[in-house]
Amino acid sequence: MAALTEHYTLPVPAFDAPVRLLIVVAPYYRAIADDLIAGARAAAEGAGATIDLIEVPGALEIPTAIAMAGRLAQYDGYVALGCVIRGETTHYDTVCNDSSRGLTLLGLQGLCIGNGILTVENMDQAVVRADPQDQNKGGGAAAAALHLIALQRRWSGTRRPVGFGRDEGPRDVIRLAGELDGSAQG
Repeated sequence: MAALTEHYTLPVPAFDAPVRLLIVVAPYYRAIADDLIAGARAAAEGAGATIDLIEVPGALEIPTAIAMAGRLAQYDGYVALGCVIRGETTHYDTVCNDSSRGLTLLGLQGLCIGNGILTVENMDQAVVRADPQDQNKGGGAAAAALHLIALQRRWSGTRRPVGFGRDEGPRDVIRLAGELDGSAQG
């Protein structure tokens, strides 16, 4: 059976209000990271988004940096970029699983995140996936964040969501749970 090689890509949404994205990249493999950044930057700028870029030591630090920005800064969405190449130990599995899990949990808490952390077997796979003229996974991650921002705005208007340090000050999961069951104090 032949493998399906054609992929459908949703058109990037249009925005009435400005969009501000934070790109968080782990540049362990600098050439791969630079290609991912170029793809993400082009996709974001093509949608009229403004971009800030920060670097962190590795893929495991990306969710933490995004969580801090979600609480302390004013971004509409986040783009996670990096590359993890399988080695001889199980460290690969830990980094892949935990960075992905961290981003997923943040997304489930309401942050709009595009995950462009490559998890590959070798450098050749990374090069193809990162290249903006080939698979352009950096651009795809930026587009994913933009799509989530568009959905969030559609369902909540153009205001920024409450929580993570926005609108009503810091709120955490425990306080939110207390408000739901009526046990919150203050």
